[in-house]
Amino acid sequence: MSAAHTAGESIIAGLQDALAYAQGDMERGQAHTVCVPDAIDVKAIRERQGLTQADFAKRHGFALNSIRNWEQGRRRPEGPARLLLLIIDREPEAVRRALTG
Repeated sequence: MSAAHTAGESIIAGLQDALAYAQGDMERGQAHTVCVPDAIDVKAIRERQGLTQADFAKRHGFALNSIRNWEQGRRRPEGPARLLLLIIDREPEAVRRALTG
């Protein structure tokens, strides 16, 4: 049996388990909840890295205006930005490795 065949079977089995779980069969899967805090202190994260607003934005792919607005309380990071900021804060080296290839 080839590795591709085995991988394909594994993917199909996983999808079947997910479908069964979604239909109420709690024996065939489990749900995972990602908990990202509502409040993210962007300025504190940036300062822990010793970066200016411009450098932080450039390093992590954010718009400079977003950093400014978040830090000044005019806006709040939402969705994926909040998650990325949390990872930047907790695992900055992992983010650096991912972004530098």
